[in-house]
Amino acid sequence: MLEYAIGIFLVAAVGGLIMALMIFKGKMAPWALSLLHMLLGATGLVLAGIAAMTVGGGVLVMGLIVLLGAAVGGFYLASIHLDKEIAPRPAVVVHGMVAVAGVVLLLIALFAGT
Repeated sequence: MLEYAIGIFLVAAVGGLIMALMIFKGKMAPWALSLLHMLLGATGLVLAGIAAMTVGGGVLVMGLIVLLGAAVGGFYLASIHLDKEIAPRPAVVVHGMVAVAGVVLLLIALFAGT
């Protein structure tokens, strides 16, 4: 289950990177890409949550908590997008860095066998 969550997060990260590059160029990201990114992130969170409940492990739970923090940042960015404004670059960078940190923790948990 954890492997699927990580794979889904990696696909979501590609979409997130594309959106971030657009934002850094001063363009709005397409809604379809935003929604796909959100759906993939939510799916990854559910799968990581299931893995945390079935397998357990401190690093896995910590990764899930960090990714929940990234999701909160994502909701903030989506609210800006709803207002048809371009998100502030620092918020985009922080969202991405927190998400990457969460996925790295999931990878550590996977390779540690927890």
